[in-house]
Amino acid sequence: MTDPARDGLVSAAWLAAHLDDPKVKILDGTYHLPTVPRDADAEFAERHIPGAVRFDIDDVCDPVDPLPHMIPSPERFAEKVSALGISNADTVVVYDVYGLQSAARTWWMFRLFGHDSVAVLDGGLPGWMAGDHPLASGVASPVPATFIASFRPELVRSRDDVLKNVAARAEQVVDARAAGRFTGVDPEPRAGMRSGHIPGSRSLPFTNLLDPSSKTVLPNESLRAAFDTAGLDLSKPTIASCGSGVTACVIALAAHRLGQSGVAVYDGSWSDWGGRDDTPIDTGPA
Repeated sequence: MTDPARDGLVSAAWLAAHLDDPKVKILDGTYHLPTVPRDADAEFAERHIPGAVRFDIDDVCDPVDPLPHMIPSPERFAEKVSALGISNADTVVVYDVYGLQSAARTWWMFRLFGHDSVAVLDGGLPGWMAGDHPLASGVASPVPATFIASFRPELVRSRDDVLKNVAARAEQVVDARAAGRFTGVDPEPRAGMRSGHIPGSRSLPFTNLLDPSSKTVLPNESLRAAFDTAGLDLSKPTIASCGSGVTACVIALAAHRLGQSGVAVYDGSWSDWGGRDDTPIDTGPA
């Protein structure tokens, strides 16, 4: 029997069987990169899983920080999640329209704020549709609930934390961006970003953790092989980074699947590090 908190994933069949369970709350956590001219809210209104509500990481964030979708205060997170109709007694299932790209960010945020009963829909909306499961349209109107947040600082890292770690190397850093962005060969999608990677970090594109056709998470033995190939030892403290703290959470989810639930995410990631001129950068392979 699937345990969402332990597994971190649920199948489309599991969700279909629990679609009418009032304690299962479904979130569309879709986020599109700045270079992708798509509107996640409009797409949700056109087509979504029945009972789902939108979780917009650019709304459930720090409204003052100029960096994109930086984590909010526990109070703001609790306020936003309560307004979405979610309580601490609920099991949360998150999906996105890609299969898996941004849903893991929402999964990580719930864990960061103390909620373990959360999972990602394996295969996302494409997998749901491939199983010929029902769809709904329109704007969601959730009934507000009460959610109390309990912040876990060990699951997040700041720029200062990562900067200190460049010298200390107490934690291994893994980068979820595409290999060309890691080496500095390919440009960043955000204007004003330098190219390259955090010194000492390892490259593990998040796409290497997914089946290329279904976008489902690979079996555990394949996940272990991907971490091994990247030169990572998950028994050691680990920081996941990416472009803006979104796909780094796919690495955290994969590690969770392998029994290592303590991987921290560098919030801000390359949009924070690469957008400055006072942080060290390496180029080329790890």
